[in-house]
Amino acid sequence: QVQFVESGGGLVQPGGSLRLSCVAAGSFKDIWTMAWYRQSPDRRELVATIRADRTTTYADSVKGRFTISRDNAKKQVYLQMNSLKPEDTAVYYCNSYTSTRSWGQGTQVTVSS
Repeated sequence: QVQFVESGGGLVQPGGSLRLSCVAAGSFKDIWTMAWYRQSPDRRELVATIRADRTTTYADSVKGRFTISRDNAKKQVYLQMNSLKPEDTAVYYCNSYTSTRSWGQGTQVTVSS
């Protein structure tokens, strides 16, 4: 069993930055591709993925602004978010993209002036 705990969200003005963290407790597998997702009232979106070899992919909506990274030794995955926009407002979750596990509580990101 593995549990994911997300943190780092908050209220930020448009153009600002946040760094989200996700720590895995339990049976985390280094070979998993990990992902960040976000949930807004009307949809869930895959934001970014990172493979074990550190290859990354991004949704078009965040490309060039967000950066995903990982530290397997610490069982952590990060999402650096720059140039934030109001449409980035959502609850952000991490999970294994390879094999989806139970969802954590997520962390709320609100971009507003």
